Amino acid sequence: MGESHTPYKTLGNHLKYVREQSSQSLLEVSGAVEIDQQRLERIEAGIERPAEDILLLLISHFGVADREAVQLWELAEYDSDMPDQIKPEGLEAELSSKNIVMLVGFDTRTIYSDGLDVIWNDTGMTLNFTQTTAPGQNLPVAKVGMSHEQAERVVNTLQQAMLRAKYLGDKKLLPPSAGSSS
Repeated sequence: MGESHTPYKTLGNHLKYVREQSSQSLLEVSGAVEIDQQRLERIEAGIERPAEDILLLLISHFGVADREAVQLWELAEYDSDMPDQIKPEGLEAELSSKNIVMLVGFDTRTIYSDGLDVIWNDTGMTLNFTQTTAPGQNLPVAKVGMSHEQAERVVNTLQQAMLRAKYLGDKKLLPPSAGSSS
């Protein structure tokens, strides 16, 4: 099939990619948005442009992010205006009128490293902890940035902890930072 037979190839490829990233079959997605599986295949092949309401259903079904939704709409080359629910300003207005709860995961597992790269500039430094996975291959396992002053405190604390461990056999945790209360 030539380019003239697949005028929406880029749109189709993008929709297929989004579907595959969500680990869903053609049958699952076509059932969710209530279109024939063959029609969805033609849309993903770039042969057929989805109707505006079908594209909106696909965007909603996959939970496509703002910019990607706008990009999909533009790839479809509709003559009508972009719907408010995918317009960037429509999304901002919608989000600003709602309470947003953000959960940040915190991993308390200990990560062991056998390497360290230090990058510094006038404002501070970044410690890149690595682990050797194979000869000559280092995998980054943690990255910590800090001011020069904080770096000095870390060095002093580490020296004290190493002396305690060496001479006292002390397995005490490091002292809390100056800004925290215990």
